[in-house]
Amino acid sequence: MLSIKKTRKHDDTGESSPRRQFLKTAAVGAAFAGAMMMGAGQAQAATTWKIQSVWDAGTVGYNLFEEWCNSIKEKSGGELVFKPYPAKSVAADNNALFDAVRNGVLQGMNPFTLYWSGKIPASVFLSSYPAGPDQPSQWDTMFYSLGMLEKTREIYKKYGLFYVGPIQHDANIIHSKKPVNSLADLKGMKIRVPGGMVAEVFQQFGVSTVSLPGSDIFPALEKGTIDAADYVGPAVNYELGFSQVTDYILLGPPGVMSIYQPVDLMDLTVNLRAWNALDPKLQKLVEDEVRIYSQKHYLTIQKRNVEAMEKFKADGDQVTRLSQEDLREFRRAAIPVWLRWANKDEDAKEIFEMQLKYMMNPLVGYIDQAELDEAKKEM
Repeated sequence: MLSIKKTRKHDDTGESSPRRQFLKTAAVGAAFAGAMMMGAGQAQAATTWKIQSVWDAGTVGYNLFEEWCNSIKEKSGGELVFKPYPAKSVAADNNALFDAVRNGVLQGMNPFTLYWSGKIPASVFLSSYPAGPDQPSQWDTMFYSLGMLEKTREIYKKYGLFYVGPIQHDANIIHSKKPVNSLADLKGMKIRVPGGMVAEVFQQFGVSTVSLPGSDIFPALEKGTIDAADYVGPAVNYELGFSQVTDYILLGPPGVMSIYQPVDLMDLTVNLRAWNALDPKLQKLVEDEVRIYSQKHYLTIQKRNVEAMEKFKADGDQVTRLSQEDLREFRRAAIPVWLRWANKDEDAKEIFEMQLKYMMNPLVGYIDQAELDEAKKEM
């Protein structure tokens, strides 16, 4: 018999159709599985930034900062993580903190902007100074509406840093062992104040100024080695026990907590390379979040301040106030100091000129041309 052999139908590649179908199915499945694994890997590969604050652990400031940092992961859909660190936990001091962010050991920091006046002279004008703009809204206006944010970023870029934005903090106030009802009452007093502009202006009113770290203020007041001390606002100062060693709180005219450091700003500053590597949509998120956090930080501390003042009152502390005339006299003494600091470098000059134009605008009217001309004669 003639044997008829059945043959399989082959395609052009020489592979039988069933075998080819199997290989195609396997390849598609493998590709799909690989894509799923890749997608899962991308979802897990969040960008993590280590950010150190200058707030000590356990303080109201650090608790707010930590809470905010921890919210970023969810707000970014898991793409960005802020890992917060309290003061001195990675970088041991302010100089080390500045260098750690520049060098990428940390990706960001949450300092008081004024800390860098020795490194970035212009920074002395990026937070409040004696008798300068004294309302938080004025600083937000200068940063976000009058070009100061863009200029600040230009300056920080020279140091390998990106200044994300200001964070509103509080005013600094003075606690005293004796009442101060006018600038004349300051003469002969020994007061702890910040250095720089603040010390220079107070010295013009006969004050012997002393620079002390925050941890040394209470014992100095307790021992009587100083007569009074500037520090931050009522909430923190009450926690530090100032009501136990002083009887008076010196404020400015009604509506002005402080005439010498009325709007003490913090900020978020990050490593420039880390910023440039971030997706633009995440950059926008971070910028927006800093503005939101600034408001929350400020308002929470103001609430604590109101509560703290009631505690000071219950402890017997009394509030004394300087007058509007005292403020004008203090400003007249401060203007030549402003001009000297503005002449430290070109960046400081440009920032100050923005602010001077704003302060001389009739809407603000803090100084006029005659006062400015008089101050220039004293330089």
